[in-house]
Amino acid sequence: MVVASLELEGRGVDDQISKSSSIPVIDLLSSSWKLGRREQLVSKEIVKASEKYGIFKVVNHGVGMDVVERMEEKGMEFFSLPENEKHKAGPPNPVGYGVRSIGFNGDMGDLEYLLLHTNPSSLAHKARTICKSNPNSFSYVVNEYVEEVRDLACQILDMLALGLGLENYQELSRLLRDSENDSLLRLNYYPTSYNARVRVGFGEHSDPQLLTVLRSNNVSGLQIVTDSFNGETWVSIPPDPTAFYIIIGDVLQAITNGRLKSVRHRVITNPQSSRLSMMYFGAPPLHAVIRPLPEMVSPECPRKYRAFTWGEFKKAMYSLRLGYNRLDLYRLDHNAQ
Repeated sequence: MVVASLELEGRGVDDQISKSSSIPVIDLLSSSWKLGRREQLVSKEIVKASEKYGIFKVVNHGVGMDVVERMEEKGMEFFSLPENEKHKAGPPNPVGYGVRSIGFNGDMGDLEYLLLHTNPSSLAHKARTICKSNPNSFSYVVNEYVEEVRDLACQILDMLALGLGLENYQELSRLLRDSENDSLLRLNYYPTSYNARVRVGFGEHSDPQLLTVLRSNNVSGLQIVTDSFNGETWVSIPPDPTAFYIIIGDVLQAITNGRLKSVRHRVITNPQSSRLSMMYFGAPPLHAVIRPLPEMVSPECPRKYRAFTWGEFKKAMYSLRLGYNRLDLYRLDHNAQ
């Protein structure tokens, strides 16, 4: 589904959105873990949340709040710059500064954003146009933040692998630990709604990578699609600036042969306050081959997706509208439909 307009048309927001949320909360206790009984139980909880919702909240995640606050400060410093200064860091190709235009195929949103590759050399080069007064300081803060959220992402992937019963519990996280990983950091800034009207800040989509580690300030706006008796329903996710939300991506859905759910979500603007969100998109190297793991395929659950590289999938992603279900292109029964 693609949102063609920035306005929420047809129905009032109260009719369109469920205000309650039962998104699971996972308590990690610390930033490290051992293969004990409790970790086995938590791993099962993470798998269950990823199967049913495709999103869950993690608390006691081990990421230093001082690190988070420094990253948020750098983001707000940039978005507070004059327009002509910000545009020197764009247009996004795909990394860099962008405003309203999302991608290359006509999708629009009510936001500004800064997209960065997490490779330190790429980041150092881009920092010269983002923070001319002190690019080294900007790079340091971003690298510090990326290191901590990548560690959190790897911990989640290891626990998912454990809960899924994979023979090698580092089978998933190795894709992020690879020095050639293609991970990104995205900062989205949603200004207060124009004329106090609720608008679409970022339209309906799924995240293409393995998973997303999301943190936002204490302003609402994130919504997910869930199944209900009346069909698909939008559910608002309450903000929690002390926690992170983990969002399952398309690649992880393909690797698990559809067992884990790549959740579709969007962001609406807030009539009272501006919203800043920071997303670490954990992605494999471009040459990495994505295919369902043997443990995820059985006579009861035959293989659903053909093999593809992350580079191939990424190229297809940039050729499609935001709301297109990209994984449909790689289903083994795609041509028969």
